[in-house]
Amino acid sequence: MYQGRIEELEAKVKEYEDKFNQHQEVNDVNKEKNKVLIDRLQEEKAMIEVKLQTLETDTKKYRSRADKAEESLSDVQCQLQKQLDTANKIISDKLPFIDTKNRDLNGLNLPTHDRKHQLRARELVSQTANHLTDMVQALSNFFTYSEQRSKIYPAECISEPMSPVNIQYCKYLHENVQYLRPLEQSFKVFLSTLNEDTLTTLETATDLQIFSRKFNTCIEYFNKLLPYQLLSIEEECAVSSCTSTLETKNRDLHKSFKHLNQVFNKLQSYISLLASQSSKSCPHPKINHPRFFTLLCQVLKDLDHAVRDVSKHYNSKVSLEHQLPTASQKLKTTDECVVSSLISLVTCTSKLSSFLSGNIDFFSQTGGYRTRGSSIGNDPTMEGPRSNPATVQFRQKAANYLGLLTIPCPDSVPHKTAVQNRKTLLSSAESKEGLSKQLTTFQQRVGRLEQDKEHYMLELQLLQIKYDNEIQKVKKIEKELQEIKRRSQRTDSIEDNITIVMPSASTSETQSKPSVLTSQ
Repeated sequence: MYQGRIEELEAKVKEYEDKFNQHQEVNDVNKEKNKVLIDRLQEEKAMIEVKLQTLETDTKKYRSRADKAEESLSDVQCQLQKQLDTANKIISDKLPFIDTKNRDLNGLNLPTHDRKHQLRARELVSQTANHLTDMVQALSNFFTYSEQRSKIYPAECISEPMSPVNIQYCKYLHENVQYLRPLEQSFKVFLSTLNEDTLTTLETATDLQIFSRKFNTCIEYFNKLLPYQLLSIEEECAVSSCTSTLETKNRDLHKSFKHLNQVFNKLQSYISLLASQSSKSCPHPKINHPRFFTLLCQVLKDLDHAVRDVSKHYNSKVSLEHQLPTASQKLKTTDECVVSSLISLVTCTSKLSSFLSGNIDFFSQTGGYRTRGSSIGNDPTMEGPRSNPATVQFRQKAANYLGLLTIPCPDSVPHKTAVQNRKTLLSSAESKEGLSKQLTTFQQRVGRLEQDKEHYMLELQLLQIKYDNEIQKVKKIEKELQEIKRRSQRTDSIEDNITIVMPSASTSETQSKPSVLTSQ
């Protein structure tokens, strides 16, 4: 029994010894690992201590630099405070006001603007000038050919002299160049003021007012011309050869001329409205400018439709007139010229309307600039930046002044020479006035001669057309004569081959031939 117990205990002792050995091995391994870890940690500790010493050194250095920076900052603050005090004193003593705080005064400052926007504006205005030139030329041709027609019809149909209405009507039509040419020239003057380095908006386009006044004068001329135009049509209706259908066409033309004149007056109102934006007394806010251009675009469309109606009714009218037996070739030729001028006018108004409609977005957008100071704010009562029209003149004066600074001073004139020159000028003052009067007279004569020249050039074109028609008639008559001669020769050759049976009959037949040929 004890022996079994001993063996059991020995087995347990052996088992425990094995476990002890295993634990001892694990413990040895852990000791080795911990020893390695302790060595590494000691190395890291040494490195950290070195870094700590370095950081302490840097901290001391930076602390000394911070102390120096604080001293410098205090010095700078003292200097800035002195400069601020000096600037405040100068501003309070020398500057009476700050113009950028007041929007009206800030408008006198030269604005900064987009040069591409200005170039685009100049290009569009140049295209508008070309369209306007074409339209003025078409209107001038229409009035001139209408004058020629009024001298022909209805005077030719009633074999009487021209009526007083047509005489006055022709007189007014002859004056069309006096009103149309300044219209074209004034817009070209406006175009010449648009430089690449200046700002152009409705507020600065002061020269547009000159064009507006010329256009207003032209519309007054149209209004003066309209009653005689309508009375002339009514006289044509009173002619005995005028049929009921032709009278209806004349009434349609009568209405279309009235409508066209109304559209021209409406167009003048909107042009005056746009031109007034550069005046000081303009009551319209800037936010309304896009609406003005939209309405102008609509009026130009109405003008295109009105001109098309006039052209259509006039074409129908002359087509019926040419069917009358009293219509002469001269009247037909003149009517062709009038119709061609109306077609040209329709083309011009259509191009102008399409041009403005295609660029309405550019015309409606705000100017490519902004003014300085507080007027840039988003205050809705400020209505955006606004520039005074005088800024363009100020800038030009400044540019001219700077340009004069670079010009060398001219040589001075001796005092004695200057006194003699002054006496000479005073003695020649009367002759100068006489020459100026003569120059004015000659300029007026040249203007009248230019108008007569244009009138005669148009008459020459009309006569050239008539001459070409007469040449065609002569050629046609010559062909007919040649045909008649060939026929007569053919008849003679046939008669020579016929056997003569009755001499008296042949004789009478031969005598009757000349009369037949003559009647042919």
